[in-house]
Amino acid sequence: MTLVLGIDIGTSGVRTAVLEGETLVSMARAAHPTQNPTNIDANDWWTAVKTCLTAQVNALRDMGADPLDITKIAVDGTSGSMVLTDRTLTPVSPALMYNSKGFEPEAEQIAACVPGDHIAKGSNSALARAMRLVSLAQSPPLHLQHQADFIAGKLMGHGGHSDYNNVLKTGFDPETECWPDWIDCVLDPTLLPKVHDPGAPIAPISAQMAAHFQLSSNAIIHAGTTDSIAAFLASAPIKEGVAVTSLGSTLAIKLLSATRIDDPNVGLYSHRLGNLWLVGGASNTGGAVLKQHFTDEELQELSDQINPEDPLDLGFYPLCEPGERFPINDPNLQPVMHPRPERDAAYLQGMLEAMARIEARCYAEIRARGGSTPSVIYTAGGGAQNGNWTAIRTRHLGISPEDATHSEAAIGAAKLVNASHWHPCGKQEGAKKAPEKM
Repeated sequence: MTLVLGIDIGTSGVRTAVLEGETLVSMARAAHPTQNPTNIDANDWWTAVKTCLTAQVNALRDMGADPLDITKIAVDGTSGSMVLTDRTLTPVSPALMYNSKGFEPEAEQIAACVPGDHIAKGSNSALARAMRLVSLAQSPPLHLQHQADFIAGKLMGHGGHSDYNNVLKTGFDPETECWPDWIDCVLDPTLLPKVHDPGAPIAPISAQMAAHFQLSSNAIIHAGTTDSIAAFLASAPIKEGVAVTSLGSTLAIKLLSATRIDDPNVGLYSHRLGNLWLVGGASNTGGAVLKQHFTDEELQELSDQINPEDPLDLGFYPLCEPGERFPINDPNLQPVMHPRPERDAAYLQGMLEAMARIEARCYAEIRARGGSTPSVIYTAGGGAQNGNWTAIRTRHLGISPEDATHSEAAIGAAKLVNASHWHPCGKQEGAKKAPEKM
């Protein structure tokens, strides 16, 4: 038996999935330790991974499978979450999460160096976040590591590697497969990782980690990807025109296109998937807004009272706090959730209609820039289970969304390493070197 392990570092915890071919064998999960949001320790990510991976190994044994049959491992994480480490992978800075913002001084420096519109620009960009980390370092750093890079490095016993999905918003160009010439104007290029095709093999698991988790020392760590791309891989086939809407805490849109489309003015960008481009963005609207106003039980009860064929069109723009990323890129955009109707069910309906309208606008922004109209839209995330919301979305989208068979990013991370289409012309390497570290 040949098994593949996917590890997903999510916002609430860690999940693992073990596949045999395309068949799901087992899953496990573990919560993140309680963290100080103003001083996040990346070691807590590793603690949760160790807990989850131990549970996964035990679960395999309980069902009669052999963890020694795991031959490939890949990790996904939130793309803008990062930390600086030394040679031993000890953090020398706090971690900064993907949704942190307020890096205006760094954004000004980037704007002075970076030509034209670029995804690395902005006060909440990953590159600005990396620059802030340098100023927060308590001792000289060696590696700038995204969340998935940090965990993969722990498993291999050495850092300095990433994939072209995670480093996109830090400035790497997946089309030329190079760091830009201007990068040294804003960041020490020796901190940057070697960049691999997502899913490409990097190195074996370290002997220490193999022994700790009782895995085979021949298991190979592969380059990972971001959590949203892993969720896409879990949800949908790789085919032009296929789209996935993730209805989780936020609303994420992804559409496979033959053409790269980038427009930071509306928060639209493209990740490379082999010879295709995964075009999309993420809105700050979504389930987190709903949970500010309703319990899970209330959401279920009130949803059942909604008539999706009787629209209210209240003109809401639901956000937890000011600031939007896509389809409007405005860090100061104000939430619009008033006036509130007397009936709670009507208030919920107004929010669901607004989210469906935002989703439809996201796809319209892609079409307006030369992208395809989705041939099919798969839905991932908890919101997929709300039938009346699906009916409302169908009215706005003009197409009936389909439920994804799987939507767990850990499953997508496991699928990643066997996806030959990720490697153009069948190549299984493609590491792009950063300057040598001294």
